[in-house]
Amino acid sequence: GPNVELAPDNQTILQTGTQQAGDHTLTFDGSAQWGDAEDEDLRVYRCPNCGAQVIADATTAATHCPYCGNVVVMEGQLSGDFKPDYLIPFKVDKEKAVAGFKQYISSAKYVPRVFSAQDHPEDIKGVYVPFWLFDADVDVDAWFDAQNIRMWADNTYEYVETEYYDLHRAGTIAMRHVPVDGSRKMLDELMESIEPYDSDAAEGFAVAYLSGYQAQRHDVDAAACQPRANERIRESVATVMRNTVTGYATVTPVNTQIQLQHGQVRQVLMPVWMLNTRWRDQTYTFAMNGQTGLFIGDLPTDKGKFWRWLLGLTLGIGLGGYAIAYLLFSMGVL
Repeated sequence: GPNVELAPDNQTILQTGTQQAGDHTLTFDGSAQWGDAEDEDLRVYRCPNCGAQVIADATTAATHCPYCGNVVVMEGQLSGDFKPDYLIPFKVDKEKAVAGFKQYISSAKYVPRVFSAQDHPEDIKGVYVPFWLFDADVDVDAWFDAQNIRMWADNTYEYVETEYYDLHRAGTIAMRHVPVDGSRKMLDELMESIEPYDSDAAEGFAVAYLSGYQAQRHDVDAAACQPRANERIRESVATVMRNTVTGYATVTPVNTQIQLQHGQVRQVLMPVWMLNTRWRDQTYTFAMNGQTGLFIGDLPTDKGKFWRWLLGLTLGIGLGGYAIAYLLFSMGVL
């Protein structure tokens, strides 16, 4: 991996490509302060509506009272060091989330029927998931090897002409609102699969937005999320620079130098519809972007259905080939 060179004015030099020799990170500054969470795993809260005591884990910020259904906001969970800067409100309601889940199941070819029958889409829950949004200004220099190949022939010879190019691209890119999941409960791959979110639609945080939904407090601080933020920034910048090199038969990245500066980070709660369901002692997780409706999830496979489909396809192809051969034979072609 690439080396870290701390440059003046809180700059970091990132090098990628064939000449890289270490890892590079950028330290981001933000308005939030990150303290240690409490040691205990559980908290006890009192429902303001019916007075019942509600037990939740240390990262739950809002939930429903199991007795009266009232939303219980855990006082202090989203205050101080853990108070988000912004929140993206839900745009997709539960009815649409349930419909999306049912459509997703019904459109899958090899899902066991009993799996669909055992699902409980009414258990889909709207959850505000904590994310860190990273900003950085990126100065980049990238070098590529490229080739163009031309082929032609005459009555005697075939010719191949290869042109070699040494290409350089440079520029400045403003990376804004690069998200990294701040909850250990949520799989990073799952959360990144339902991106993107329109962060321009974020509102200043207010407890009123939590009504009717659950919310989590971050248990991965911004400092721990910085390596993933740097990685996502590097990947995005490399892709942008590669896409500027067009008109060549082949293009090979040789070396990329990335300089990040003016790092900033903010915390935002993002809307996610979640469903966890079990089948044959396995848990299947589904998630929907609560702003755009983008849906992702893993499904079990009925192997019997698959092999029956494959057998039918094979027989269909075989019979089709036999019919064509018989027709050609009848016409005297064979």
